[in-house]
Amino acid sequence: MSSTIERSFDSRRDAELAVERLVQEHGFARTDVFVSSAGSENSVGEKRSGGDTATHLEEERSDAPLSDPISVSVDVNDDARAAIVVQVFDEIAGG
Repeated sequence: MSSTIERSFDSRRDAELAVERLVQEHGFARTDVFVSSAGSENSVGEKRSGGDTATHLEEERSDAPLSDPISVSVDVNDDARAAIVVQVFDEIAGG
């Protein structure tokens, strides 16, 4: 059974964290994991994160292309691997 599991994340940071966990902790091939804007425009997500947020030395950046969530999809071939993907997605993006 081959299927694709997809989830949207509010920030690029969360999307990249999901990819990192799947590849490094669970051994998924990076070529089976896809990251894209969930909409038609380039986006870093719907929520500022990382270098776009305010710090004690700098104000929040206003030029980050916030528009659509970040979509992560994973091709899986069995139910056990699918369960891992869903678990990682739920832990990072919420269920």
